[in-house]
Amino acid sequence: MELFKRTTQIDFMARRRLALPLSALLLVVAIVGLVLRGLSFGIDFTGGVLVEVRYPQQAVLTDVRRQLADAGFEGAVVQYFGTPTDVLIRLAPGDEGAPVQSEQLSERVLQALRQDAAAQITVERVEYVGPQVGQELANQGGLALLVALFGILVYVSVRFEWRLALGAVGALVHDVLVVLGLFAWAQVSFDLSVLAAVLAVIGYSLNDTIVVFDRIRDGFLEMRRATPPEVVNVSINQTLSRTLMTSGTTLLVLIALALFGGTVIQPFAIALIAGIVIGTYSSIYVASVLALGLGVSRVNLLKPQRQDKPDAQL
Repeated sequence: MELFKRTTQIDFMARRRLALPLSALLLVVAIVGLVLRGLSFGIDFTGGVLVEVRYPQQAVLTDVRRQLADAGFEGAVVQYFGTPTDVLIRLAPGDEGAPVQSEQLSERVLQALRQDAAAQITVERVEYVGPQVGQELANQGGLALLVALFGILVYVSVRFEWRLALGAVGALVHDVLVVLGLFAWAQVSFDLSVLAAVLAVIGYSLNDTIVVFDRIRDGFLEMRRATPPEVVNVSINQTLSRTLMTSGTTLLVLIALALFGGTVIQPFAIALIAGIVIGTYSSIYVASVLALGLGVSRVNLLKPQRQDKPDAQL
């Protein structure tokens, strides 16, 4: 049992002067990528055409993607829809991108799919998604990120202290920008599933930061003679095993999804993998370092004691 009671003694804060330039470099690279290359928005945001087709037997998605690419439908998103015989195809807007030409588009899709298929394939539905709908989704997604960050700032300020709150929000902004910058440089398709992953990264990173901050608050109250960097070091070491176990087991699942989940789920898994790695780093070297830089100390975390009013002189 003694093995499980031991804690590491890594001096994390001794390396904070190296971590700050690294974090700044990551932010600069991410912002440059977002400005110069931008996000490769998927059909969810740019608009396009949805075509649902039904096969008499299970469809092979790799064959469907190849047939569509050979017919000139580049970047088509193909996935099962309910059953292995129903396939949902999402096509990016092109020259035909108008609702009145949906019938012609469905015929082109059928011709492409029937080239190698001996069985009969039927079109169940064709829907057109305009770019204005995609723009509205992008605006709503950005608003969701801002509301989440503001709510987190208020929550951490109430639960802890404003210096810790700013450190937590700074870490979350850092994580979101780095993940978005990764998608900008790699030009991986950014759709609603990736946006959901980014929001999940915010929750995951915040949870990790709250665990560290909760221990830091207790450490300031327990280690009265220790300096703030020493308290932060001890607190991070005490939560390190929990952080590594949680992050490690989650990463195992996400890596399996990225490798074997198919092309549809890969962007979602990549976003979460990057977010968890960056989030674990930021809870140590961004949130805690920012809180120290803002001057958090034991005095800030002590609850003000109530002073009773002196008895009135008779």
